[in-house]
Amino acid sequence: MRADNLHALPDDLPVPQDDGACDHLPGARLPPIALRATSGESVALSEAGTPWVVVYCYPRTGKPDQEPLGGTQAWNALPGARGCTPQSCAYRDHHAELHALGATVYGLSTQDTEYQREAVERLHLPFPLLSDARLAFAGALRLPTFVAAGQELIRRLTLIARDGRIEKVFYPVYPADSDAEHVMAWLAAQGC
Repeated sequence: MRADNLHALPDDLPVPQDDGACDHLPGARLPPIALRATSGESVALSEAGTPWVVVYCYPRTGKPDQEPLGGTQAWNALPGARGCTPQSCAYRDHHAELHALGATVYGLSTQDTEYQREAVERLHLPFPLLSDARLAFAGALRLPTFVAAGQELIRRLTLIARDGRIEKVFYPVYPADSDAEHVMAWLAAQGC
């Protein structure tokens, strides 16, 4: 068992800084890459959802019975790494509101589909998680990544797209559990 609480963010997390790694994304087209979803389907985000597609990219969800990569102290020391479970739960809790604003929500990480399926079931997520285990989607868009315990992971960011084109990027996302509210506010400001 973990000694920390997956659902809570520690007060002393380092704040990630905007390093400009997502400046090229607004206006970019989503690549036509099919990703495995926890729903059992393959999803090409370039063709998904109407009218808005929200893709929150996260490093990796934890499990209650496993320490995070490199251990809790090392994981918490990485700016922006901690918070995947609270972020996913915030999207779960605001899913109906996001849907009412015309958004289709997906979570995306480099974890394999089986690992992600456990999180969907345990957290009762009403939307699918997508696996970019080979970093094909991340590579095509040149998404920022980092390495933890020898694994390359996507930095926490959120893409909002319409008709296959990225309209808005939230990066860095901090704190992670406020992401869904920021997305809702932005969508509402668009007259959704």
